[in-house]
Formats: sequence, C-alpha cells, structure tokens
Amino acid sequence: MSLNGRVFLQYWLPILAWAALIFSASTDLGSVKHTSRIIGPILKWAFPDITDERIQQIQLGVRKTGHGMEYAILAGLIWRARNRTTGGILKRWPQAIGWQAWMAATAYAASDEYHQSFYPSREASVRDVMIDSTGAAVGLGLIFLWGRFRKRW
Repeated sequence: MSLNGRVFLQYWLPILAWAALIFSASTDLGSVKHTSRIIGPILKWAFPDITDERIQQIQLGVRKTGHGMEYAILAGLIWRARNRTTGGILKRWPQAIGWQAWMAATAYAASDEYHQSFYPSREASVRDVMIDSTGAAVGLGLIFLWGRFRKRW
C-alpha cells in the first residue's frame, strides 16, 4: 500500500466513518421516538417511581450531551488528521489547525441540522449547532490540555 493510501486509511477514513455515523443518527433512527425506547425503560427499571416528566428531562440531557460528545470526537479526529499530515506532532499547539478543526466540525453540525429538517420526526435547531460547536471546542480544549500535561506545548 502506498504512503498516501496508508495516510488516508489511518487519518482521514476515521473522519468519514464518524461523519457517516452522525449523518445516520440524523435520520428518523436518531429521533426521540427511537432513543426513548432505550433510555426510558432503563430509567423505569432503575427508578420505579420516576415520573414521565423527569424521564423526558433526563432524555433531553442525554441527547444534548450526546450532541456535544459526537462533535468533540469529530473535531478531535479532524485535528489529528490535520496535525499528523502537516508535519507530524508539532512542538507547539498548532493554533491554525485547531481553528480549522473547530470550523469544519461546526460547519458539519450546521449541515447536519439542515439534513434533519428533511425528516418529519426531526427538527433543525440553531441551539443544537451551538451545542455541537461547543462540544467541538471542548474536545479541542481537552487535546490542548493533554498536550500541555505531556509538556508538548
């Protein structure tokens, strides 16, 4: 396998696979109707006296946390690919690469919300783009802190 093929498989394919996973979760499969089938019964089993209102609140929190986490991972994967394919692990925090990863993840979040608008069971939300964008920033911040902890930057 050529070096370019190996670089693609190692660094860029994980981004495409993760983006495809996000894309598929933006269909009816990721709607409240489907995710509540998992979270609700678990909560009812663990807490038999829990109210339906409380279950809905917890489900909303889990769903929004998931939004942030999936974009933290996406931004981290983008940062990793850009960092490694532009000269390896840099001695200093590559600020431009951090911004590029954040902007790419945020742009994908906006396009994902647009994609959701085509499904009756989903809705597009600027708030979700903000949550996703914040998740991407948190993910990149954790990478930065990890680099500082390891005394790379």
